[in-house]
Amino acid sequence: MDDTDTQQPAECFGHLQTVFPVGPDGLRQTPPECLECRIKTDCLRTALAGEQGAAVHEERLARAYEAGAVNFLQRWAQQKSFRRARKGDTFWRTWWRRLRIHPRG
Repeated sequence: MDDTDTQQPAECFGHLQTVFPVGPDGLRQTPPECLECRIKTDCLRTALAGEQGAAVHEERLARAYEAGAVNFLQRWAQQKSFRRARKGDTFWRTWWRRLRIHPRG
């Protein structure tokens, strides 16, 4: 077994501003030193899964709206999903809660 598997991740693990910062052109990009890391994929997934990651998805949605790739209703629906995700509610959990509160006859 390899000793590197038992080591703790680096201090920068999952820190969005370190592993996926905004570049000079206004777009996020991974620094070269992170591309060489063996756990870069897990690190980026962890960074994007947190609350800070929701901001990245909202940035992407805003750029898509400005470019005309999504319309107003699509943007509104996705923003609503992002807000729910920040609160910890998923679509199905909210739907199931509504179904249990208001059962259909």
